[in-house]
Amino acid sequence: MRKTNPHPALVRLIYPIAALVLLLIFNGLMTPGFFHLNVTEGRLYGHLIDIPNQAAPIMLVSIGMTLVIATGGVDLSVGAVIAIAGSVTALLIVNTNSGIFEILFLVLVLCAAAGMWNGMLVAVFNIQPIISTLILMVAGRGIAQLMTRGQIITFHSAAFAFIGNGYFLGLPFTIAIAIAALIVTSSLTRMTAMGLFIESVGNNITASRYAGINVTVIKILVYTISGLWAGMAGVIIATDIMAADANNAGLYYELDAILAVVIGGTALTGGRFSLAGSIVGALIIQTLTTTIRAQNVPVEFALVVKALAALAVFLLQSEEFRKVILRRKM
Repeated sequence: MRKTNPHPALVRLIYPIAALVLLLIFNGLMTPGFFHLNVTEGRLYGHLIDIPNQAAPIMLVSIGMTLVIATGGVDLSVGAVIAIAGSVTALLIVNTNSGIFEILFLVLVLCAAAGMWNGMLVAVFNIQPIISTLILMVAGRGIAQLMTRGQIITFHSAAFAFIGNGYFLGLPFTIAIAIAALIVTSSLTRMTAMGLFIESVGNNITASRYAGINVTVIKILVYTISGLWAGMAGVIIATDIMAADANNAGLYYELDAILAVVIGGTALTGGRFSLAGSIVGALIIQTLTTTIRAQNVPVEFALVVKALAALAVFLLQSEEFRKVILRRKM
């Protein structure tokens, strides 16, 4: 009989999913009531609900970061865009009588424009992605701090409170937003030629140009999408606490997003990408954070534990490492 090999995308997902399952099992053994779910007024509560709820902003940022990395780039400005989104949202709520849809539209357009600016620096002016996005990473947070005058801006809005703390079909609304973003982005990249173009640019930019692909448009597009989803993450973070903290909102999110994308199986060199893998990577990072807190690990060791766990996943994904292990067993 003819032997069929599993799809490469599924193979890349095996190890991140295995790592997530192991983390969940560890928590189930070490954290009392970890798998217990409560239903109150038709809403689900519990650790298994808290993890994706708290991971929603990282999921959103990781979706955009995946496309950027797939083209061989990187977006270090997502944390600053999150801060800008939260600051603008708070200021518009406090100082205007605009409705929720008007404010959301303005904030998301602004954040998409910030991403487009990154894309133009990279694609049009041929500046290295790490430098292009580093500019907005530094300036963007400074702009957010200037808008809020370095203060935490609090606001009150029942409509916006629903975004950060509401429930939809028994689950936190933030999860629904992350799922919707995944579906929209997956549809754009897998049901159209866009995904193929992104992978082509990441694999060989010169060949892509000769093949007739508009590399400039593709690069600008992926950075625009990254800015858009980072903006939505910023709105979620601000509406969760009903305040805008330009100093701390989105801090180090660019690093967590890159880590989630790489854990999910997308290579930093560009090419093939996995949005589902990045979502799993984001869940792994949040589960690690939850585990560290539940086990009362000192704060000074938390980042070290996270780094070691990430290293373990990377080693499992490495074909060379697996070959070495198999040789020793034989």
